[in-house]
Amino acid sequence: MSSELTDRQRQAYAAIRDHLARHGVTPKLHELGRALGIRSRGVVHRHVQALVAAGLVEVEAGRHRGIRLLDAEPVPGAMELPLLGRIVAGQPLEAIPDETSVDLGEFFMGPGRFVLRVQGDSMIEAGILDGDMVVVKQAERAADGDIVVALIDGDEATLKRIRHNRADGSVTLLPANRALAPMIYPASRVRIQGVVVAQLRAYF
Repeated sequence: MSSELTDRQRQAYAAIRDHLARHGVTPKLHELGRALGIRSRGVVHRHVQALVAAGLVEVEAGRHRGIRLLDAEPVPGAMELPLLGRIVAGQPLEAIPDETSVDLGEFFMGPGRFVLRVQGDSMIEAGILDGDMVVVKQAERAADGDIVVALIDGDEATLKRIRHNRADGSVTLLPANRALAPMIYPASRVRIQGVVVAQLRAYF
């Protein structure tokens, strides 16, 4: 590493490498600023430009995660795929190739997130099938209509939509399957462990 870098710039470089190692993608400016304890995007940008001048990184314009380490080894499973255009689920439409890509980390990665494999058919009308995987963000509260991981009596976990019944303070856990009945509990018996933020399904 260049000896002309300041200590803060060295910290910025280390933070970029650490984020890449942990998440498979480089950080956005605000994420890098948070890691360094810097609120000003302008200050973070100056540190990044110093790393560019030192030949350690390059910045690709127009990308959300445009910082690229020039000496980094490829990261196995880096979470990015090419975005080749749009497709209509109706009448056929010409598919127009695109030059951009989709950062899958935007959908799936983040602090406090975990994955669960779904077992059963209670959420099939919400498009969540047996064997699917859901990405859950850890949370202790949820809004009405959120699909949550709820722990009942500290023992049994279930995946359901939640509704808070303000009239009596109870909680309804709603299946997305008309063959199944809602489950109603006193709020004291239900603890929310997380909210579903994404879903994964493989067709092979």
